[in-house]
Amino acid sequence: MSISVSNLTKDYGRQTAVEGISFEASVGKVLGFLGPNGAGKSTTMKILTCFIPQTSGSAKVCGFDVNEAPVEVRKNIGYLPEHNPLYLEMYVKEALGFICDIHQIANKQERIKEVIELTGLGAEQFKKIGALSKGYRQRVGLAQAILPDPKVLILDEPTSGLDPNQVVGIRSLIRELGKTKTVILSTHIMQEVEAVCDQVIIINKGKIVADGELNELREGYPGKNLEEIFIELTNK
Repeated sequence: MSISVSNLTKDYGRQTAVEGISFEASVGKVLGFLGPNGAGKSTTMKILTCFIPQTSGSAKVCGFDVNEAPVEVRKNIGYLPEHNPLYLEMYVKEALGFICDIHQIANKQERIKEVIELTGLGAEQFKKIGALSKGYRQRVGLAQAILPDPKVLILDEPTSGLDPNQVVGIRSLIRELGKTKTVILSTHIMQEVEAVCDQVIIINKGKIVADGELNELREGYPGKNLEEIFIELTNK
């Protein structure tokens, strides 16, 4: 498994953000990670990407423990956080070149050209990031995440701020990337999960309340759509 999480817990003082969760994610599938605000989604992602340590339990990415080998974990992950940090004074192509230099990417110009085409940034590549719309800034963040061709992609609300046409393009890209990578997608948009994800985990109040293939989840709640299932599981 590309990602293996076992009995993971994160406490903030007296408050428990994540409580003893366990799950796995494998290559060739897009995993939808769902939950209401404050459920523990972002905390889990921050642990997997080595931004914060867990209180207990373990998490491994591509066989590397997030505590014991954080540098190796980071080498294997592309991360698009919910609040997308960007260098607003840089031009789009300049920023992508900077990311290439950080990761020491070979064939730098070829890779930048390829990623710009994949993310639909061609018309914006010579603009300053600060002059872009929110949707195009989101595309820049996604481009930065996939530039080093990581084995694992963790995407937190990747279509936030995109118009309907842009959403279709990015979802298509995520599906394509999911064929050869492990992708974890956090979103509040149920249609996005239906369109993109193979596996679904629903977390509520720091605990996993559902984990399985999307079709299996639907079969367990006949006559209900994913949104209705989500509401039922997160209002118990």
